[in-house]
Amino acid sequence: MEDASGLLLSEAVPSAYLLNRGEQTCAASQVRKIQAAKDFESVLITKLLDEMKRTIVDWGLEKDDVSKQVYDIFWLYLARGIADEGGFGLWKEIYRSLSRSDQSDTKVELFG
Repeated sequence: MEDASGLLLSEAVPSAYLLNRGEQTCAASQVRKIQAAKDFESVLITKLLDEMKRTIVDWGLEKDDVSKQVYDIFWLYLARGIADEGGFGLWKEIYRSLSRSDQSDTKVELFG
């Protein structure tokens, strides 16, 4: 078993360290919000492509269950690729909305 004595604080933590740590947490939160917004847009694009698929004439390529799964996976990754390359830009609005809601929650906590 390793010695955990190196994990104990032996002196005061500088406030700059704490500030930097808070900035890292904030940056990680922003990354999660951006990813969530892009994931949502990807789901939306997937649904849009599903509806577009229905307008395509059946060419007889989906003969068995395996080919149907491959076909569906293709459409799923196509939607994900579109979203990762910027999509429709909807993810930016979703991110802004998430950021605004966090700021308003903070104001309520501070003044409420």
